[in-house]
Amino acid sequence: MRNQDLLALFDYNYWATWTIVAAVKALPIEAFTQPSTITWRNLRGTLVHTLDVEQSWRRRLLGEPKEVWDAELSAEKFATTAELETHWRSDAAEMKTFLAGLDDSALAAIVDLGPKDRFPLWYFLVHVITHGIEQRRDAATLIKHFGGEPPELEFLWFADSLSALERPG
Repeated sequence: MRNQDLLALFDYNYWATWTIVAAVKALPIEAFTQPSTITWRNLRGTLVHTLDVEQSWRRRLLGEPKEVWDAELSAEKFATTAELETHWRSDAAEMKTFLAGLDDSALAAIVDLGPKDRFPLWYFLVHVITHGIEQRRDAATLIKHFGGEPPELEFLWFADSLSALERPG
């Protein structure tokens, strides 16, 4: 995988995340923390888990100690969607800096994290993207459950949102 392709996928990932966050902000505040019986976690838990996985994988791939990357981010740390978004946007900037420093050969290099976790670096990073897609699906289900309108999150909707100057080719 080429770095420019991976960067495009992460741009999509964050566009979809901010789109979901905006839809959650439009709901009554109680919806953010109300328990769920239809998904694994409530809205706050789902979004915090998604952020947790993003930052944990980045930290692990950067070689930080297990105590750092394996520490679970607490949903209780975020009383509001706005607090979560502020933290997440800061983390997204760190992720983008990390990704910008990778070249195509680094992405192709095998990362050995253990017997079942030995893949090219880009596999782990695509996992972050696909995990986010799965979690945003759960969030969209909860948004609909609480009477909101789940946003369109398909990749081509993201591509359509880009200006002509941002589009490849």
